[in-house]
Amino acid sequence: MTRIKDVAALAGVSTATVSRVLNGMTVTPDLESAVRRAVDELGYTPNRTARSLRRRHSEVIALVLPDIENPFFTSLARGVEDVARTAGLSVVLCNTDEDVETQEHYLRIADDENMAGVVVAPAGPSPFLARLAERHRAVVVVDRAVPDDVDQVLFDNVDLGRRAARTLVDQGHRRIACITGPRETPTATARADGWREALRTAGLPASDELLVHANYRVDGGETAMAQLLAAAHPPDAVLATNNLVGVGALRVLAAGEGPHAQLGIIGDLPFATSRIDDTFLLRLHPREMGLTAARMLVARIRGEAGPAQRVIQPSRPVMLGSTPS
Repeated sequence: MTRIKDVAALAGVSTATVSRVLNGMTVTPDLESAVRRAVDELGYTPNRTARSLRRRHSEVIALVLPDIENPFFTSLARGVEDVARTAGLSVVLCNTDEDVETQEHYLRIADDENMAGVVVAPAGPSPFLARLAERHRAVVVVDRAVPDDVDQVLFDNVDLGRRAARTLVDQGHRRIACITGPRETPTATARADGWREALRTAGLPASDELLVHANYRVDGGETAMAQLLAAAHPPDAVLATNNLVGVGALRVLAAGEGPHAQLGIIGDLPFATSRIDDTFLLRLHPREMGLTAARMLVARIRGEAGPAQRVIQPSRPVMLGSTPS
């Protein structure tokens, strides 16, 4: 059996240097290359699980989320924590407030502190994700796709937008608006693309005046819904592409100001401010996404090899007149 001192001897370094490289810690590039060549030549495979359980700082994972106040991410976090706890891992929760610099700060801390892995819903493009992958850190991206070669658990957001809009079409509506998130958020643009595709397939207008980009919070939904209902030609139905936007839209409808419109919401309602008999939900069940992502992360931490995986999380069928559960 090849031992760590055999790797050190072949690479011409100390066993401490080999250990640093295998744990993803910083060494000079020439030493790292020498160690990895020796590992490959000797076929050395460290017992990563045993090492992680022995070292306290390796029993921690980082969960990096853009907005922990959004119940979608709260539920996702619960799924991650449930799996992590069963695996003997603790979770450090990091809230980025949709800020890329804050995100990079937390990812660097996870690397510097030698955490066992990271689950992240990206606030934006992250050069550091590629570095983590290159350093053989366990990384799973959730909710928002990235171009990096890392494990990802996602929704088919174009399909979500398409299915939700098609349901409104099937209900007989002909002027269907869409309230989605910021233009720079991939889920927001993808769901709007699905809305647009469904309307055009049905021969209905999908003009820019029917599409409103808002922040993904309650006040964003309120402002956008009021804007749509105050238009010269208001819609007879509106698709809200996330849960909090849907709550904001419901508040405006409950106030009874302006014409009535049927509402479709992608995501579970965290709370309702009015009757929702004329509303349908396309449920996402984010806790399941958290469970899936955490299981993938634990498998990587325990040494599972292979190419990066891309899992599309299924969503629930459209349910008319639903109430939150």
